[in-house]
Amino acid sequence: MKIILASASPRRKELLEKAGYSFEIIPADIDETINPLLTPYENVKQLGLKKAMHNAKIYTDDINLGCDTIVVLDDVIYGKPKDELDAKRMLMTFSGKTHFVYSGVGIIYKGKTINFVVESKVTFKKLTEEMINDYISSKECFGKAGSYAIQGLGRNLVEKYSGELENIIGLPIKEVKEALDSILEG
Repeated sequence: MKIILASASPRRKELLEKAGYSFEIIPADIDETINPLLTPYENVKQLGLKKAMHNAKIYTDDINLGCDTIVVLDDVIYGKPKDELDAKRMLMTFSGKTHFVYSGVGIIYKGKTINFVVESKVTFKKLTEEMINDYISSKECFGKAGSYAIQGLGRNLVEKYSGELENIIGLPIKEVKEALDSILEG
């Protein structure tokens, strides 16, 4: 039995390694379209599970771990920016406000399914256009939900956060560890 991480995210890989797990990375190629009939919370919960389910069909004797992280403000989901203009729009929207970061996790092992969402809150400083442009020119915003990486230069945009930092980075490791350990010990 091994752990299969259904994600190509270097941040998830790093967090799982830091927690002391050995695992294989097999990204789940799933449709990540948001269902407008579901809340952001329900969408992210479903996406995390969908990723685990995708690999569980193939790797039936292994622990399949899927995760998806979204950034939400006023019930609007902010994904990865399409371009610089999109990144700027997102960062301007977050300026001086508090948004939510939800990570939906799905873990499947031999018919047992664990599915949960972890919530954190992030409050941005009041951002100037110069701060936003400087950050975007670093290119760190690309490939990140909400156009920022709190573990990188993006921390300079953040006034405060509550909840688990690792959740904001992309994998709520404390809760994932509890779930994996219950399977490994069980």
